[in-house]
Amino acid sequence: MSLRPVIETRLSQPTLEGAGVHLRRAFGFGDPAEADPFLLFDDFRGERPADYQAGFPWHPHRGIETITYVLAGSVDHGDSLGNRGTLGAGDVQWMTAGRGILHQEMPTGNAAGQMHGFQLWANLPSGLKMTAPRYQDVTGAEIPEVIDDDGTRVKIIVGEFWGQRGPVDGIAAEPQYLDIFIPAGVKKRFRIDTYRRAFAYVFEGAAAFADASRPSGVLLEKEVMGQEVNIRDMSGNRTLVRFGTGDEIVVQAGEEGVRFLLISGAPIAEPVAWHGPIVMNTREEILQAMAELRNGTFIRPEH
Repeated sequence: MSLRPVIETRLSQPTLEGAGVHLRRAFGFGDPAEADPFLLFDDFRGERPADYQAGFPWHPHRGIETITYVLAGSVDHGDSLGNRGTLGAGDVQWMTAGRGILHQEMPTGNAAGQMHGFQLWANLPSGLKMTAPRYQDVTGAEIPEVIDDDGTRVKIIVGEFWGQRGPVDGIAAEPQYLDIFIPAGVKKRFRIDTYRRAFAYVFEGAAAFADASRPSGVLLEKEVMGQEVNIRDMSGNRTLVRFGTGDEIVVQAGEEGVRFLLISGAPIAEPVAWHGPIVMNTREEILQAMAELRNGTFIRPEH
């Protein structure tokens, strides 16, 4: 076994997106090699409808897959191919945009006005960028959850984990997408195939990931892999944790436990040309897509 080192921790940054949705962006529109095969990760949550209700009106997608996971509230979605639906709390949509769609997503809060969800963009390899669009809508009830004896809970959205397989399949990046809760004070190890790029995103509580401590004065100490870890330096709410190469990570939950997403995928390692929600391999392909948007040929019929 080789422990994956933590190569970076950083807070997600406040961002306005869509028609004025307040969200936090963990990464996106930077160096595409950093998280290859993933391009962008947004945490959209709020308790004031004014912060999110304007939503994400009609916009194009090509060359990528978008993954929406809703924790609270709901998201109504529709596209230019006639697909319509609503994602409720616990539901997931994995949309393969392929050769192109026009899409909209409009969030609604729950009875308390709360809205919370995540959106991840995954790249497509050149051979699949112009494939036919496809949806995989999955209800929360379809997502398997495994519970360990120590109270650790893992929802398996994509990939295989602890003998269970998530309901989303046929994804180019061969991803693993897990929603993990670890109770207070519990230390856990999680296997990740060495060839995958991996990151965690903490959204409740706090935890120390092995190799992530930065001692700076003692509040309450725990031990991770023989290192003393200052709880003050744990990765907390809205923190991205990026890992280097190895085949496992070690997590020590803080005083209130921790809930985080653990996401990994196989790098595509191809050139990236990027213009908003259109991601191709060359500038010429981007210019072609923009020309098609202008002349009305962006949406291609089935053939």
